[in-house]
This record gives sequence, C-alpha cells and structure tokens, in this order.
Amino acid sequence: MMGSQRHQLRAIVMQTMFAWEFRGGDAEAILSYNLVNGAPLIEDRAFSLKLLQNLMRHRNEIKETIKKYATEWAFEKIAPVDRAILQIGIAELIYNEKIPDLVAINEAIELAKEFGGESSSKFINGVLSSIYDDKNAK
Repeated sequence: MMGSQRHQLRAIVMQTMFAWEFRGGDAEAILSYNLVNGAPLIEDRAFSLKLLQNLMRHRNEIKETIKKYATEWAFEKIAPVDRAILQIGIAELIYNEKIPDLVAINEAIELAKEFGGESSSKFINGVLSSIYDDKNAK
C-alpha cells in the first residue's frame, strides 16, 4: 500500500478516535462510517482497522504513556485532536513492530501539521521523540 493511502487511513483513524472520545459507542462502526465517507477509493482498509484495534486494546497504557511524557499538560487539557494523534503515534511506536519508529513519529507530525493547532506538531514531536529516546536507550 502506498504511503499516501496509509497517511489518509491514519487521518481517518484520528477522526474516528476524536468522534469516539466525544460520542462513545462502537469505535469500529465509527471507523467504517468514516472510511465509506472519507476514503471511498481506498480498497485495502485492513491497515486502519488493525491500527484502531491496536489503539483500543492498549488505550489505558497509551493514556498513561501520554500522562508520563506530556508532563506539562493534564491529559484532559490536551487538545482532542492532539490527543488522538498522540494515541496513534504511540500505538505505532510502542505496540506495532511492523511500523518503523521514525515513520510512526513522522506520520504523527504530519497529521499534527494537517489537523492540529499552530504548536501541535512541535508538541507531538517532543512527546514522541522522548518516548523514542527512552525506548531505544534500553
């Protein structure tokens, strides 16, 4: 699958997490709806489903990781879009061996530039880079 399709699928997972956080419900059903409406031309959607399932499976650990590394912000005070992007970045960085670490970080930064606020990309880069450094110091 081409990188741009994966980027688009990550964006849809981010939108899914954003919607799920506000509405609750079935995250996979929200993803299906978002895929039909947001990426109708992408046929291989397994990547986005696996990413979402991985993220939901490790949701509590990911939240604790964000709290640990984004020390200057209370979890609830982080912008919802930034939180969703961080969750994707951490899910790929820590819980998916198939995605190279730097790809996970770069993709999250690109999502932040596209969807986040003015300082989102620097914030996300800082948090994910710290996680990366600690992960690779072991």
